[in-house]
Amino acid sequence: MAIALPDPSLCLVTDRHVGDESTLVERVAQAVAGGVDLVQLREKDLHGAQLLDLATRLRQAIGDRALLVINERVDVAAALPADGAQLGEDAVPVSAARSILGPDRLIGRSVHSVEGAERAVHEGADFLVVGTMFPSRSHPGEEPAGPRLVAQIIKSCSLPAIGIGGITSENCSQVIGAGAMGVAVITGILASPDPEKAARRLKEALVAAREKQSST
Repeated sequence: MAIALPDPSLCLVTDRHVGDESTLVERVAQAVAGGVDLVQLREKDLHGAQLLDLATRLRQAIGDRALLVINERVDVAAALPADGAQLGEDAVPVSAARSILGPDRLIGRSVHSVEGAERAVHEGADFLVVGTMFPSRSHPGEEPAGPRLVAQIIKSCSLPAIGIGGITSENCSQVIGAGAMGVAVITGILASPDPEKAARRLKEALVAAREKQSST
């Protein structure tokens, strides 16, 4: 049975360099308790064995309370096994990831343009992570595309879109209003002294925005 992306989706992207690295797993678990329903493990500098160990500990901590996808490392996603993989715009083709993970796992593609989104659709991706929405710590000096990019992508393809980049409980409604099904956050949750509370505040704002969007 194929895995379904939650609607709305609050995605937490990991960065163990935000806050105390030794508490990352605990903070992710707290965020899941607060409403995060999709965790993307993105630690590009870890070797395969290290990443698999971290993924295993995350899975044990969050159980089935949230989906877990692995950034780029399809082999690690298969070994865990995770719920899927998140591919960068220049990563391996979706078809290659699908041949490893099988037909039922989620495969997302990060995109930064309408053309990139259309390619992802053609390749058979399950969802899109669209950025960058607003100025963010992870992309300093980069001119954000803004929610208008989500609106442009939604007009040209029907895949669920998750906005990323500088998302807060105050501005997430702009992303949802543009047509996104969810948002992805790093610092807004992981840098908080109370990840559970930060996640809950975001999830409440996200649900309210999604309900408003669905009623229009």
